[in-house]
Amino acid sequence: MSTLSNVETGRGQANPPSVRFAPDTIPEAVSALTGVSVEYVPAPDKRWYVFRASYGRENKAFDYIVADGTFVYIAKRYTHKSVNGKQKKVLETLIPNLLFVYSTEEKVEEYVKNTPALSFLTYYYNHFELDKGQKNPPLTISRKEMENFIIATCNQSEHLKLVTESQCHFKGGETVMVIDGMFKGVEGRVARVSGQQRVVISLTDVGLISTAYIPTAFLRMKNEK
Repeated sequence: MSTLSNVETGRGQANPPSVRFAPDTIPEAVSALTGVSVEYVPAPDKRWYVFRASYGRENKAFDYIVADGTFVYIAKRYTHKSVNGKQKKVLETLIPNLLFVYSTEEKVEEYVKNTPALSFLTYYYNHFELDKGQKNPPLTISRKEMENFIIATCNQSEHLKLVTESQCHFKGGETVMVIDGMFKGVEGRVARVSGQQRVVISLTDVGLISTAYIPTAFLRMKNEK
């Protein structure tokens, strides 16, 4: 993994790297409890699995799985909340209760079914497919899509939004790439969201995520050189 100028801030998050090409710039997963750090290293026998943690315990699951040596990602954003009568800037999970685990089928099966400390953890199932037993299989996200999602969200911008199709006024079907700014390297579709021009990315069967405002000068059509 190449050396970066980013600084870890906890639970798989980092200040925005100066260079934005996945997977080299994906921040390490760092357990807040143990201090254990795990790099994201693409491997042919691993896939991105989506887990659901009941009652908002995704951070607890994150710390356990990272300490076990497995790469995990939780998308977060800063938000302003009133704490004891004072406004404070705090981190919150962008997609509540969900965490994304990069591992082998055998290892994720162990976490979900044979780890008492993670009894609150379940698969997030793919409701659009059936396996050989005519059951919904665990949802997996393609590597390319997941890397794009991480690049889009690892800056923890307070302007990140989990949105619905009806909230997005798309300007066309073309894919663009962000070529400058804190979202550099992100690919998606241009849309007006909350009255601003943003780039919207899709995470299969999970939802749509919009960036902060991005000026037209920072956008390039994917088919342009």
